[in-house]
Amino acid sequence: MITSLLVANRGEIACRVFRTCRELGIRTVAVHSDADENALHTRMADASVRLPGAAPADTYLRGDLIVKAAVAAGADAVHPGYGFLSENAGFARAVRDAGLLWIGPPPAAIEAMASKTRAKRLMGIQPLTTVTEADLPVLVKAAAGGGGRGMRVVRRLADLDTELAAARAEATSAFGDGEVFVEPYVENGRHVEVQILADAHGTVRPLGTRDCSLQRRHQKVIEEAPAPGLSPELDDEVCALAVRAARAVDYVGAGTVEFLVADGKAHFLEMNTRLQVEHPVTEAVFGLDLVAEQIRVAEGHALAADPPRAHGHAIEARLYAEDPSRDWSPQTGRLHRLAVPDGVRLDTGYVDGDEIGVHYDPMLAKVVAHAPTRTEAVRKLATALERAAIHGPVTNRDLLVRSLRHPEFTTARMDTGFYDRHLPDLTEPTPDPHAPLAAALAEAAGHSRFGGWRNVPSQPQTKRYLMAGEEHEARYRHTREGLEADGVRVVHADARLVVLEVDGVRRRFEVARYDDQVYVNTTALTALPRFPDPTTQHAPGSLLAPMPGTVVRIAEGLTTGTPVKAGDPLLWLEAMKMQHKITAPVTGTLSDLCVVPGQQVDPGALLAVVQET
Repeated sequence: MITSLLVANRGEIACRVFRTCRELGIRTVAVHSDADENALHTRMADASVRLPGAAPADTYLRGDLIVKAAVAAGADAVHPGYGFLSENAGFARAVRDAGLLWIGPPPAAIEAMASKTRAKRLMGIQPLTTVTEADLPVLVKAAAGGGGRGMRVVRRLADLDTELAAARAEATSAFGDGEVFVEPYVENGRHVEVQILADAHGTVRPLGTRDCSLQRRHQKVIEEAPAPGLSPELDDEVCALAVRAARAVDYVGAGTVEFLVADGKAHFLEMNTRLQVEHPVTEAVFGLDLVAEQIRVAEGHALAADPPRAHGHAIEARLYAEDPSRDWSPQTGRLHRLAVPDGVRLDTGYVDGDEIGVHYDPMLAKVVAHAPTRTEAVRKLATALERAAIHGPVTNRDLLVRSLRHPEFTTARMDTGFYDRHLPDLTEPTPDPHAPLAAALAEAAGHSRFGGWRNVPSQPQTKRYLMAGEEHEARYRHTREGLEADGVRVVHADARLVVLEVDGVRRRFEVARYDDQVYVNTTALTALPRFPDPTTQHAPGSLLAPMPGTVVRIAEGLTTGTPVKAGDPLLWLEAMKMQHKITAPVTGTLSDLCVVPGQQVDPGALLAVVQET
């Protein structure tokens, strides 16, 4: 019987496992990097052990340190979560060799399936060993791990070597394993997967399908269960193939078998020998706690004799601290507030006031809605996200809402090319035109300087705000009756709530301010000073760091004076376990190169200057 369990992970998944452990009466142990010393998962656990350093390679990928931590803390079991070492057979063996219970499949099963190259061979599929023009497009893919890291689509043969090198570096950073392989890239298929649960007594149970077709950078964004629109025959086929894959390696525990569905046919992709990020949608539909099932199976219990029945439909959206309109660039900073309406599930590793750092994945939370029908679940989730209070770094919230309401998604006609086709429309700014005025009125009401009334007209007051990348001006007046503005009637104004009547319709604006950052309902603004600071101006052609990160590579042969073409890659930044390519904004000459490999940069730091010709 498990009495104390260490989670060899961080953030949202560690918190998720801890919640189940509390319900089961199991003590919890966290491991944490120096960057995560005060993280939520560290605070939630009954005990915690420091892993010195911040980079994953020094901390959450150090299986030796994690096993020592489990022994030192008196844990008798280890749950790997997902990512990091969750699909590392060597780590699973080390846990067992230390006399600890491994909450996962046998190491031999991980070895067979966690490497995508071995898994494909087991299923009778051979990766490409040579690539010709006739094979394009192809997909470069990390053999270990997942989450879109170490994956690159190659459409030009000349790009293959560069993308192989980038994929290897990214895979090594994320999983500690730089093995990659190449396979044909199927355009615009649907990503469908099957959740399986197996015990040590010979039962392998498929728990329905999921659709995860909405992806960016090959990482899932919106997932749902069951996968809509599959024929009964195709549904039966993928479930049977998933069971076959599990039985082929004597699988025990929770796992997922993934397929690409195109032209009515299912193509095996891989088997993930761990819990998936999107497991909550299966839990909602089947009324299960998959973490609790993992623990029971690890303790040797058999699965319940009667399979659980599916009820309704569930959809999950991953909320990321990233800017989809700027090549999905990760965002950092303080998360002032994160709250969603009642009626949906929120899985997160953050609380109000936490810092979003540069070292790990930018996912803030998962928001899950369950309802009797798909239509109701879609509406419920979209509305909850739209009404959520998310104050802090830029997120993909607006993209999620628009994606859920897009006709291709509402009619279940989406595929993996969804964002390639629709991203510009989905990221078109639509700020609330009354938000700047509401922000200005809230500030004026909160800092009113009038102690009495004078029968003299007040001069118009002006406040400037940056909203959706553009400057906006709000004008208002102090009068005998209170605050006034042209074109609207100010019904109420205080520091937190402004009510405006526009064309006979009253609207409420909830206002929150954190220094110069202002949030009006779901619109983010930056209050601008009366006079711009001339020292913040940059020369034309300046390339600024879109995020904090580390310069990992400079393009070969690039020096001051090198001619470049618009779109040429100049350098690569690594942030949040992903590499981000910085390209020339115009055709011209590199007049200044301000960074070197290994250099840490802050957002807005000057990287290079290209003088246009």
